Amino acid sequence: MIPRRDDDTLRIDDSDELVVVENFGGLQDGEFVLGDHALIVLCTEGMAQFEYNGHIIQMRKNDICLFIMLHSVVSNIMLSPDFNCRQLWFTRNSAWNINMYGKTDIASLVSMCHHPHISLSEADAALLDEYFLLLCHQLRDRQTQLYRDIVRSLVGTVLLKILSLQHDNSLETDKGDDVTTLHGKQLVDRFTQIVERSDGRVRRVDEFARQLNVTPKYLSRLLKDTIDRNPSDIIELFTMKAIERRLRFTDMTMQQIANDLNFANPSFFGKYFKDHAGMTPMAFRMKYQKT
Repeated sequence: MIPRRDDDTLRIDDSDELVVVENFGGLQDGEFVLGDHALIVLCTEGMAQFEYNGHIIQMRKNDICLFIMLHSVVSNIMLSPDFNCRQLWFTRNSAWNINMYGKTDIASLVSMCHHPHISLSEADAALLDEYFLLLCHQLRDRQTQLYRDIVRSLVGTVLLKILSLQHDNSLETDKGDDVTTLHGKQLVDRFTQIVERSDGRVRRVDEFARQLNVTPKYLSRLLKDTIDRNPSDIIELFTMKAIERRLRFTDMTMQQIANDLNFANPSFFGKYFKDHAGMTPMAFRMKYQKT
């Protein structure tokens, strides 16, 4: 599923990479798969109930939900007649190109999967709503100098605020967790961090399991139970991040990137990228390098 297009949706140019929905319209009854987008929903009126990756979630006014992991499934959606919300859609590429001052990274976004639903205080909900409205205002004002940079900065502010709220919420929630569950979440966080630090150079699950002193089977089961993902899914996310950053922001040749990231040869590197991105590395560079 991709974000809808109408008067209540705002984009940079005509791209679906970063989309803000000012008023409800993107969560239809039934089921949808997020595809290449992550989605943040702020409920402003009414209520909704749905199943997200196997968990039943109820949203009411001043709640936010974080559909962060790509290709997640939202199903069994039921909405009250007065339900309304604001939505922020973003792809992997757009998230990585937002300046969040080094405070938020993909590891932080993955950790949000532990607590996808947050009930906000009136004050926090009002502040987050103001951020959304300011972002909408700026998306409409395309004549402003540094328009794209201002938009990305505002989105970064929204994500920083949500990360802060999620952190506070997870501290409260974890107080009721047993030691085993809390240990599992901490291990998942450590796994995500070392995958990010590898910068795409390590892609073997058994190597990361060795660094964590666990078996690959245990690591796989832990990630499946905790965030409903396999280790290979997380490794792929960070490998693609590493490749895309080199394609966009360096002049490295395909041979140099393949060597740097420990691919056997440029042909294997090109096939890996095309299988996951749907285009060749050179086509990606030409499309995104100047944006």
